[in-house]
Order: sequence, then C-alpha cells, then structure tokens
Amino acid sequence: MKFLSLVCCMLMVMLSMGSAAAEESSLYVKKIENLPEDFIFGMDASCVIALEESGVKYYNFDGEEEDVFKILADNGVNYIRVRIWNDPYDKDGNGYGGGNCDIDKAVLIGQRATKYGMKLLVNFHYSDFWADPGKQMVPKAWQGMEIEEKTEAVYQYTKECLQKLKDAGVDVGMVQVGNETNQYLCGEKIWFNIQYLMQAGARATREVFPEALVALHFANPEKVGSYDTYAKKMDYYQVDYDVFASSYYPYWHGTLENLTESLSRIATTYGKKVMVMETSYAYTGEDTDFNGNTIGDGGAITKSYPFSVQGQANNLWDITNALVNDTVNGIGVVYWEGTWISVGQNSWEENHEKWEKYGSGWASSYAAGYDPNDAGKYYGGNAVDNQALFGPDGKALESLKVFRLMREGNEIEAVADALEDATIICDLNAPLNLPETVNAVMTDNTKKAIPVQWDFTPEQDEKMHKGGVAQYVIEGQAGGMTAKCYVSMVEYNYLQDYSFEESSALWQITDLKNADELYIEDKKTDSLTGDKHMHFWSAAQNSVEFTLEQKAQNLPGGKYKFTVSIMGGDAGQTDIYAYVKVNGEIVTRAPMGITSYGNWDTAVTEAFTCSGEDEVVVGVYVKCQGAGNGAWGKIDDALLNSVQ
Repeated sequence: MKFLSLVCCMLMVMLSMGSAAAEESSLYVKKIENLPEDFIFGMDASCVIALEESGVKYYNFDGEEEDVFKILADNGVNYIRVRIWNDPYDKDGNGYGGGNCDIDKAVLIGQRATKYGMKLLVNFHYSDFWADPGKQMVPKAWQGMEIEEKTEAVYQYTKECLQKLKDAGVDVGMVQVGNETNQYLCGEKIWFNIQYLMQAGARATREVFPEALVALHFANPEKVGSYDTYAKKMDYYQVDYDVFASSYYPYWHGTLENLTESLSRIATTYGKKVMVMETSYAYTGEDTDFNGNTIGDGGAITKSYPFSVQGQANNLWDITNALVNDTVNGIGVVYWEGTWISVGQNSWEENHEKWEKYGSGWASSYAAGYDPNDAGKYYGGNAVDNQALFGPDGKALESLKVFRLMREGNEIEAVADALEDATIICDLNAPLNLPETVNAVMTDNTKKAIPVQWDFTPEQDEKMHKGGVAQYVIEGQAGGMTAKCYVSMVEYNYLQDYSFEESSALWQITDLKNADELYIEDKKTDSLTGDKHMHFWSAAQNSVEFTLEQKAQNLPGGKYKFTVSIMGGDAGQTDIYAYVKVNGEIVTRAPMGITSYGNWDTAVTEAFTCSGEDEVVVGVYVKCQGAGNGAWGKIDDALLNSVQ
C-alpha cells in the first residue's frame, strides 16, 4: 500500500509539473483529440556525437547543461532516429561528414536514447554516404557485386549491425530498410533487384528484433500516383514490411490533404501502417554557421508558416493532427535533425576546421573520393541549422515543447507572430498599387488583416517602371513588424494562366509518345513564377515527345513576340523549340535546351504580325531521347507580348 501511495504521489507531481510547464509556455497549442498514447513522436539526432566532439553543448529551458537525449525525452519525444552508413571514411580514416554516421555512433546514440526511455529507429541507407531520391550510391565494399551477392551482403550487414545494437542493450522499435528509395536503392535501378535488397533487410530485422516494425521510406508525395506505384510494386513482389513512411517538407511536398489521401489509400488497400518519417521547419531565415541554408527568406519556396518557433510548432501540430484524425493507420511523425545546430558563431574558418575534423558539417572535403559530383563540389557546413529545435547557443527553443503540449493543450490568448509576405504582379505600363493591409499570422495560425505603411517613394516607382521586366522587394511597417512585398514587373501578357497557376483547360497537352508523367505540377521550388508549372518525366529512352499549346483569345491586330522558359535534365539528344502558329501554320520558332536543375533556358521568338481576325496559337514542342535515368523538365512563364 505504501508503494502504491508513493506511485500515486509521484504521478500527481509529474502531472502538476506538466501542467505548470504548459501554462508557462508562450506557444499556442491546441490539444489533439484522439491522439494515441503510443503515437510516435520521433527526433532524428544522427549528428549529435559529431557535434559534441566539435564542442557543442545542449541546455534545457532553464539554461542548465544537460544530456540532449534527456531534454528530448522530457519534452515528449519517444523515438530517436539514427542513420547508418556502411563506411563513411576514406582510406586514411577521414570522415565524409554528415555526422560520420556508422554503426558505432548508432550504438552510442541508441544507448543514450534507451537510458531515457526512448526507442531507437534505425535508418539503414545501404550506402557510404547520403542516400536520397536522386542519389543511391553503392557502398565501396559492395561495388561490382551482382544482385545475388549484394542481397546476401545486405542481409549479413543488417543482421550484424542490429546484433551490435541488441548486445549493447539498445531498445530498437523500428528498422528502416533504405532511405527515400524512390525507384533506386544501393546502386540498383530496377524494382526486380531492389525488392531483393528490401527483403534481405527485412529478414535480418525479423531475426534479430522480431518485435520491431519494418519500414520502407519514400519521398515526393506531390508526384501524382507515385506512392500508389511504389506500394503496388511492394505488394506485387510481396515485400515484407509494416510501415509505408513518407518524407513531408511543406516547402516542397505539396498539400497535407494530398499526403493524407495518398497514405490512407495505401493503408486501406494494403493494410499497412503509415507515418511521416521526416519533416522540419525554420524558426528563422537567418544563417548561424557561415555556411548558408537550404531554406531562407525570399519568394522561392512555399512558406506555409512564419519562420518562428510558433511556425515550427504549427507545422508539427498540423502534420500530427492530419496523421491522427485524417489518415488511416497513421502512427507517427519524426522531426529531422532537430538537434543539428551550428558548431560555432565566430568564423567560417573556425567552423570549417571542425567540419573537416569531426564530420559535423553536411560533408567534408574527404567525401570527394566517394561522391565527387555532389559532396566533392559543395562540401561544407550545416544548411539546416535554422530548422533545429535548439538555438545556435545550444539552448532548447520553445518549439521543442510542442511534442508534449499536443497531448496536453496550451490554448493561451493568440497574438501576432509574424507578417505574411505580399506578392504583386504589375504591368510595366500600369500603375503600381501596393496593398493597404497585410496579413498578420497569429500564434493560432489564423490571419488578421492590419494596416501597413510602405517605405516607397515616387523615385522608386519611376525606376521600377523604367527598369524593364524585373523583381523587387519593398519593405514597410505593420503592427510594429517589418512587412515585405515581392513585386514582379512584367510586360502585358495576352496569354491567360501564363504560369499555370489555374491549371486551366486553356493549355492543351498533346502526348505523342506516352510519357510516364505529363501534367501541371504544384511545386513552388521548381517553378519560375508562382507555385505551379508544366512538368514532364519519363524513364524509358525516346518516350518524351509532346506539344503544349494555348490559343490566344481576343488578340488585337499588331506585332508580337512569344517568350517561354524551360529547365530539366537527363535529356540526351533533344529537339525542343517554342513556336507560333497563325491560322494553323508555324510562322516563327525559337530553339530551347535543357541542361540541369535550376538552369532555365528562355526562348524568345522573332516578331510576327497578325490581324485581329487571325487565329494565333503559341506552343512548345519537346522531344528528348533521354539519357540514363530518363528525361525530365519543367516549363513555365509563357508570355505573348506586343512589340513596338
């Protein structure tokens, strides 16, 4: 009885502490209804050992130095995810970076996670360095192996690593067989071979940790039908797994509605559990380690939330609520590398020395021997430090409390958190009218229009109208905060839906070779203007050939030019051009080319003349032989402008 009384007292103290902590938080967090007790709140903390070796220390909310894994556990994290690379070192023992994440570091992290009551989520990349949708390199030791030999190597390696974790007393709750395996894994490029490797990893997991869940991990849910294809392939080959996991970064991966619909279809059709294996969000647009960030301020991404600690919390709340209440068999969310912070704020030189010595940057120069085309060119520091849940000083940010607060709720008075950026497209021959209000994003993620005073002079106005086609940022003040308006100055365009934002029937797509993907894609990071663009991709050679056309409506007689932009890659031999047809005959065309991601080629036709009675159709013809992985590309910003 005394023991039971003591337990009851301890529980009351813990509950009161939790309640007090919730009341003290500045975060607005609604309690998520129907949230299961065993819902996975995970944290990828793969770089912690390398960071600590670089001198990083972590502090709780009171500013006291503490084991980062205790801080995570105290705030509701119940799973720690850790990636494992086979051999992330060169022949002299120099680490490739990214945490130098081998099995030995996984054991150390796993023991600390287990110490504080958290399970380990083991993430096998089956590579010596980063594996993602565009890069699945075979480990050095397995190069040249045929699929039978490689399958056995995967099985033995997985089993040996898991046995080390088991012998070390690590509580493994889930094993991920591959990382973002969108049609590639460990150097293999066809599903018939990939499924053998997945089966081998699953078999090893069942033997060492029979109670652990086996997960397969994919990315790019915004690609129409891709997840259905992956799940169908897994079912066809009868791959043994429990969890279909997705990356979901709101910057790139479309809407939550699309994600939940895709995952629910898979859960319902194939009886699988589903989860978000990776997500994160920025608490600031600023860089803290002299390396530059993947995500920052500007108009190139979908900014679903403010860059603030509340924005981070709202991102996690929305995803969790969607997995719990809008998704069939949703079991968890993992935040990616929320502990990966700057190794120093003094200088690039000082940080660079640590990145090279301890592997605490995303890649070291030593990785060039293994990955010359990526790490060998762009090695350096941390590009996601502004998405961590700890500040550059190592102190926990308020947003870390969201894991626990989603269970308890903390519905305090909502206040303005940040201002939503305004966006305007203005004709060079029309007056520029800046908005009188901007939206204040409240801590409860609602929006409230408030008056704004722009810092904008007549001299600036004149310069913008005479400066030709260009983009500008105008700042102002609203509610004591800095407001920004992104202005695109354009020529009058006689085409409708010029950047495919409306996905309208005005654009006619004619597929001449049955390409795998040919549609309007909603992905701001791949768009030249706005959120959408025309997307194409096909795996087989000589399977990309199509036209994209629009008939001009109510075009006055006169002289005009047609402009359109394209980017892409893996094209091989191409025949691509923009053209104009007047009364069914091509009267002018301009060649176009695609080279690599982000390199837009803009075609401008020679001027043509038409009467007000002529039928004018503008278009793009694309034909790609394809090379290696198949041709892909994006088309955006189609303009039909008058010529004086």
